[in-house]
Amino acid sequence: MSRNLPVDAGRIAGDIEALAAITEPGHPWTRRAFTPLFLEGRAYIEAQMKAAGLETRIDAAGNLIGRRTGRKPWLGTIMLGSHSDTVPDGGRFDGIAGVISALEVARALSDRAIELDHDLEIVDFLAEEVSIFGVSCIGSRGMTGQLPEAWLSRVSDGRDLAEAIAEVGGTPGVLAQQKRPDIAGFLELHIEQGPVLEAEREDIGIVTAISGITRIEIAVEGRADHAGTTPMDRRADALVAAAQLVLDIRNAAAELAKMPGHFAATVGEFRIEPNAANVVPSKVALLIDGRAEIRADMEAFCRWLDGHVEKLADAYGVTIKPPSRVSDNLPTPGDAGLLSTLEAACIRVGAKHRRMASGAGHDTAWIAKVAPAAMIFVPCREGRSHSADEWADNDDIALGAAVLFEAVREMDKDLTREKADGTHTG
Repeated sequence: MSRNLPVDAGRIAGDIEALAAITEPGHPWTRRAFTPLFLEGRAYIEAQMKAAGLETRIDAAGNLIGRRTGRKPWLGTIMLGSHSDTVPDGGRFDGIAGVISALEVARALSDRAIELDHDLEIVDFLAEEVSIFGVSCIGSRGMTGQLPEAWLSRVSDGRDLAEAIAEVGGTPGVLAQQKRPDIAGFLELHIEQGPVLEAEREDIGIVTAISGITRIEIAVEGRADHAGTTPMDRRADALVAAAQLVLDIRNAAAELAKMPGHFAATVGEFRIEPNAANVVPSKVALLIDGRAEIRADMEAFCRWLDGHVEKLADAYGVTIKPPSRVSDNLPTPGDAGLLSTLEAACIRVGAKHRRMASGAGHDTAWIAKVAPAAMIFVPCREGRSHSADEWADNDDIALGAAVLFEAVREMDKDLTREKADGTHTG
């Protein structure tokens, strides 16, 4: 890279490579939360934090935090971070690039003897990915008092989530009381996990919003009959109706995706009964994963779905229960002031950039509920992620880290001014 960046690309590459080596044999790049390998990766990160002069701790939610004290700590904390846990067979850069880039910002500030007014915290959030307990973003929810208490009783491998949080150094008994009013602003770098930046040859994506995620369960009930003797025109085949519904969902989502905001819907779970070759299927259950940057688009999709299943039930002689929303999270917009700060930082380091939405969930969405927060994306090859083929060029990550570095310096100045005159630009 020809740019003269304020960060050290070699240090970033070395850390990412070192973490890539800590993986399950035969399953690159796997460090699932709450496993010994995850803790080994954490130990490496903590050692690098300490080497950078950061004061480390594990908070009540099991997040690893490295703290750099500012000149005026009463002004609050500027926070950077992401996560170091992975999905199975696919986490070389997802989350890790953000943690290491945040750490590199702290190192680069120290290299230049730059003191901030605010405290700076570098965070490795616990279990951003869906964990063995079936839930995600445990650390960011827990840090901010947003972890449902019922989750602590979820059991996997003979222990509940509360025990697992305690094992990584957390204090689950006080999670309901957790608050972080000191967070003055939060930034997260992440690989895009999509093909847009690479295809458009952009360096940085400035995330306007993290799409809301709505999961919808639908049950189709037909009638079990003998597959060889029941005439084709006398069947109530639940699978045929469900198959048509899957195609219709795909087509409806494709139309909504043509609208200005990001939209996607996927039937990712599909169960059939009795699942026998010689029996007409009697029941099908399917789960839709819907993602919308604009809430009105999701509401329109749900209204269409409610009416459409009634028509399908009549057409195919089956019963389709009204769609049930299993979970429903609203979109999370990035803080307007921080988005402008990030754009200015891109200009300062010479990074081509564009605004874009995130179709994936991130820890930022939970921090944004209690403090100004925003994200940037860096390109990843062919948009591949949650796969062993996931790859991001180190030069791209280093450029993203440079954007974070410049943004943090500007945030520190802006937030100090805002405290002094009682304004907020977000």
